[in-house]
Amino acid sequence: MRILVVVEGIHDIEFLTRISTLLHTDDSALPDLATMERNRELIFLPISGHPQAWIRRLAPLNLPEFHLSDREQSPVTEQRQTTVAAINQRDHCRAMLTKKRSLENYLHPQSVQAIAGAVLEYGDHDCVATVAAQQIFESSHGNPNWKQLTQRARVRLTKRVKHWLNTSAVEQMTIPLLQERDPDGEIISWLESISQLAETT
Repeated sequence: MRILVVVEGIHDIEFLTRISTLLHTDDSALPDLATMERNRELIFLPISGHPQAWIRRLAPLNLPEFHLSDREQSPVTEQRQTTVAAINQRDHCRAMLTKKRSLENYLHPQSVQAIAGAVLEYGDHDCVATVAAQQIFESSHGNPNWKQLTQRARVRLTKRVKHWLNTSAVEQMTIPLLQERDPDGEIISWLESISQLAETT
């Protein structure tokens, strides 16, 4: 085992394994995280959205760590920036905060449309799963308004959308679509960091 990759939840794992496979196919120098996981070179650790609790908790394992957190919104963003800075003080550890709100924001609307069958509009700091769930619900049900649904029903629909956004929609992504949504190569920089850390063991 070479490296721990600490993320917020299982949806992040689904996204990262699929997008890294796409990028590895285009550039073999970039790691395929799914293959690394199968080969036991990498362990994903989903921490359920509490990154500050994991700043030093994994240190006794003496393994390189890569931490990726969603930016979310203020004041959560500022709290996570502090956590990222603290992790980056440790040897063989690298923490990054997404520039967009969450991983779903790196999806191109065309990849979402291919699964949802509808053109969706969202920005870098929108909750894509909620936007998609609402637009799909209202376009398919006519009169019922999203806000008339119970909180429980909205959460259930959003969770269902979040799952296929991070699986089926990611699988619809291409290199040109990703370059359009991530022109600065942010995702590539995460993969390069994971590869570099893995080589330190």
